[in-house]
Amino acid sequence: MGAQGTAVVDFGAFPGQSDASVAITGQSGILSGSLVEAWIRPEDSADHSADEHRVETVKVMAGTIIAATGFTIYGMNTSQLSSHGQGTRLYGQWNVSWVWN
Repeated sequence: MGAQGTAVVDFGAFPGQSDASVAITGQSGILSGSLVEAWIRPEDSADHSADEHRVETVKVMAGTIIAATGFTIYGMNTSQLSSHGQGTRLYGQWNVSWVWN
């Protein structure tokens, strides 16, 4: 395993947005071909309870690796469109765990 850690994906103040990202830097050993993974960490954040982390329609993934630097974690809302044809939004901070090797 190369490294592991935690981060916060922040969708901003209410009403928020449909997607957000956070850059993970300081990963001097990461290679362009390294495997990276991210997942929601069900733990209280500044804005949401651990239970909300378990049931909300948040999807996260890691990508955009920059060798000897780091990668980006992307968060998005996977909820369906509202009855008015508009996408739904998430707000606030969501805890994420990550690992690369």
